[in-house]
Amino acid sequence: MKKDITEFVAMRQNCQQVKYEHQRPTGLLQRMPILEWKWEMTAMDFVVGLPKTLGNFGSIWVVVDRLTTSTNFIPVRIDYNAQQLAKVKLHDELSTQLTFSTAFHPQMDGQSERTIQVLEDMLRACVINFGGHWDKFLPLCEFSYNNSYQSSIDMTPFEALYGRGCRSPIGWFEAEDVKPLRVDLVKDAQDKVRSIQAKLLAAQSRQKKVSRP
Repeated sequence: MKKDITEFVAMRQNCQQVKYEHQRPTGLLQRMPILEWKWEMTAMDFVVGLPKTLGNFGSIWVVVDRLTTSTNFIPVRIDYNAQQLAKVKLHDELSTQLTFSTAFHPQMDGQSERTIQVLEDMLRACVINFGGHWDKFLPLCEFSYNNSYQSSIDMTPFEALYGRGCRSPIGWFEAEDVKPLRVDLVKDAQDKVRSIQAKLLAAQSRQKKVSRP
């Protein structure tokens, strides 16, 4: 079956143009620190060179929570030189720390780079239908990503962030008993974070075995 799938994908022009190539990276994998809480540390990057929309948006600002992998996709119209200067100045004023990565170097910031790869796949596959309105559909891309299962945390980013699964439009009309707000909501959130931390640690161990011979 694997051979048939490989041959089929190789013959599909759309798959060859859209799908990102995933190969074993060179060098040694560096383990990222396991964070203590949600949105304690974020990864940020830009998707650039997109067709200009009617709203004059040509880029997407991608913000990823390193713990829950939940993501925000923000359409932007920016001048990179001015933006970089403003960003450095802002963080200098706020006394926060920046860790820069070089362009096209996913090993430096693999989490946000992987998210960007998924986003670009989604946009490229649908760009013909979106036309000059891709920014209007960006919230749907964000919803789809945050409601998709992530093997590293063994759940969806939405569930990791909010403590429960998200009801998609398909399930909006399903009958469901109304449950009162539980008093142990904080404890549930803490338990969920501890579970995510353990799963991320296990995922890092698996990735280390794959990346190192």
